[in-house]
Amino acid sequence: MNKRELVEAVASQVGTSKSAAEETINAVLATIANEVAAGSAVQLIGFGTFGSGERAARTGRNLATGEALEIAAAKTVKFTVGKAFKDAVNQT
Repeated sequence: MNKRELVEAVASQVGTSKSAAEETINAVLATIANEVAAGSAVQLIGFGTFGSGERAARTGRNLATGEALEIAAAKTVKFTVGKAFKDAVNQT
């Protein structure tokens, strides 16, 4: 399912226009992205938790030449699935 299909599904399920559904979905996604970027976690009970983490700097290897190289530290995005969501996926 892509975003267009998601917008159509939400619009038909809620009984609203596609433009209103798209505006709402965009607002939800932007809010989650802004909060996680600011370092806060967004917890949706039953669905999951969006958060951020850090990956330490490490030494990697160029596969073509075998040469060692340093990979810089980076911030990462984490998603931990909620129990209700996990149970729903495992039922099917």
